[in-house]
Amino acid sequence: MSLKAKITEDMKSAMRAKEAARLSTVRMLLAAIKQREVDERIELTDADVLAIVDKMIKQRRDSISQFEAGKREDLAAAERAEVAILGAYLPQQMSESEIGAVIAEAIAATGAAGPAGIGKVMAAVKPKLAGRADMAVVATLVKAKLAG
Repeated sequence: MSLKAKITEDMKSAMRAKEAARLSTVRMLLAAIKQREVDERIELTDADVLAIVDKMIKQRRDSISQFEAGKREDLAAAERAEVAILGAYLPQQMSESEIGAVIAEAIAATGAAGPAGIGKVMAAVKPKLAGRADMAVVATLVKAKLAG
């Protein structure tokens, strides 16, 4: 079963269970998937769907920080609930040591040295880590390895 089909099934089960928050979030995800398919006139692969989920989670995390800064804990809590629902569609997240191993492998493969090589290393690790690690954390780790 494709990820898109699983999301559709989850929407149906949320409807049957009358889970309003989950239903709303899953519908929003399906709308984003459908929008991209219509815009680009393609059928999205699981990797494309994961990229959409990852982007939506990043948007929610940005919103959470903004809501917390504005002392709107009620809105931040709603965004956290959406992150939890969307996070269920991502594959198992990698540990920092696993991410470090992928980065070290990419540094060796690209021969990158110093801050000038950050772009090369990020380009090499992104396909391997997309959806399995927060790319902001990965970027920080790459900078740290290449700086020291």
